[in-house]
Amino acid sequence: MISDMKHSKSTRKRGIVLTIAGLKRLQAAILAMEKVQNNGNHFTLEDLGDRMNVSTKTLNRLWSLNTGVDQKTLKLCFTAFNLELRREDYTILSEPNNTEVYPTQLLSLDTGEKKLSPHLSLESFVTQHHNQLENLWSYPDGPVALDSPFYVERPPIEELVYREIIQPGCVIRIRAPREMGKTSLVLRLLAFAQMQGYRPVNLNCKQMDATCLTDLNKFLRSFCWQIATELGIDPKLDENWDEEIGCKLSCSLYLQSYLLKQSKSPVVLVLNEVDHFFEYPQIAQEFFGLLRSWYEEARQDANLQKLRLVVVYSTEVYVSLDINRSPFNIGLPIRLPEFTKHQVEYLAQRHGLNWTSQNEVMQLMSLVGGHPALIRIALYYICCQGTTLEEVIYEAIANGGIYRYHLWRHWAILQENSSLVKAYIEVVSSKQSISLNPIDAHKLESLGLITYEGDRILPRCQLYRAYFKKQLGVAEFEYKSLQKRA
Repeated sequence: MISDMKHSKSTRKRGIVLTIAGLKRLQAAILAMEKVQNNGNHFTLEDLGDRMNVSTKTLNRLWSLNTGVDQKTLKLCFTAFNLELRREDYTILSEPNNTEVYPTQLLSLDTGEKKLSPHLSLESFVTQHHNQLENLWSYPDGPVALDSPFYVERPPIEELVYREIIQPGCVIRIRAPREMGKTSLVLRLLAFAQMQGYRPVNLNCKQMDATCLTDLNKFLRSFCWQIATELGIDPKLDENWDEEIGCKLSCSLYLQSYLLKQSKSPVVLVLNEVDHFFEYPQIAQEFFGLLRSWYEEARQDANLQKLRLVVVYSTEVYVSLDINRSPFNIGLPIRLPEFTKHQVEYLAQRHGLNWTSQNEVMQLMSLVGGHPALIRIALYYICCQGTTLEEVIYEAIANGGIYRYHLWRHWAILQENSSLVKAYIEVVSSKQSISLNPIDAHKLESLGLITYEGDRILPRCQLYRAYFKKQLGVAEFEYKSLQKRA
């Protein structure tokens, strides 16, 4: 019997599960093949099983992220979609108790699923692996890293942009106020595009010199130079730029006949903070018209079909644009919403908090709504600094609390513009529907300070109403004093 036990122990196999990176790679490849071979329709579980030569039961084990499969099976699944299985795509489970070697990888990507290993409770997960979690708990400032477990998908947005980016000559428009997750989404879109072999060019429009934004020729040459440099192509602007035919036509020919012609793969061009150009109407009119023309010409031009354009901005257009020359009414529009109650609960769980009763979720959301950045700041302080939810709420209302640096940044921006100060005084003070100067309203929306409820303009959350009503009470007095002196 002892020998039988030894034999059983020695032949017991260790299972493996997909990591977050592995699941992302496989899902991206499946999405791409669905688009190409199945008219964009999802493969059924049976279809996937036939393609991978595995049973649907095995697929369910694979998708669960907490039940091991053997390495040969995982290789079959990846090979079916022309992928090579990499070491970072999977991690090892000890089959006897399903204890994972790298437990921080077990969390599901699906916002509808909140599962850990059946033998690993939330409490023990945090207790036993506190060091690993501490490494993940950096202050939430800026985009969510690709390998972070704290990214929250907002279905069907991710799937929509992945499907669209493989369309020849496509345009994707992503709009949301600041700190709502635009950059985090773009990072994932670019990672997906690179998996397809596409070449990314990620430009920030705010980084362009002011001198370029008053001269169209300088602007377009700078724009083309940046794209060429990002693609690793010698710009050779002087050799490929003809002043006699005009800078817009030169720019189009440079893009089509020089840059895109050299690229065997599609180029994903991301234009971040494009609403910065709204402050330069002459540049905006001409440049936006040019973007629109590339989209329209891509229907016939094979080189322009390689261009996949992603336009990222914070607010609606407030410059006057010819509707037939605007790039803001074409392509796939994406607008990032705030987190739902379920998504906040899910993110809290990712931080090791058991907020399943939703009382805590409702308390936090009553203060900051579903604002992604403000939710993550609260969870960071509760998990890493030992702050209670009650302390977060009380101190935030009293003096800004954990949000004071966030609020000071907005306050500094408001103080630079007396028109914005006056407009926001009206917003936080009024309980009735108000109308604002459209440009002021757009700027406040781009900052994320207001939201629309039907035709009403409201502060984005109660935190903003409470804090800025107190701060702007002083500003209102100073503003009226200045008016009297004038």
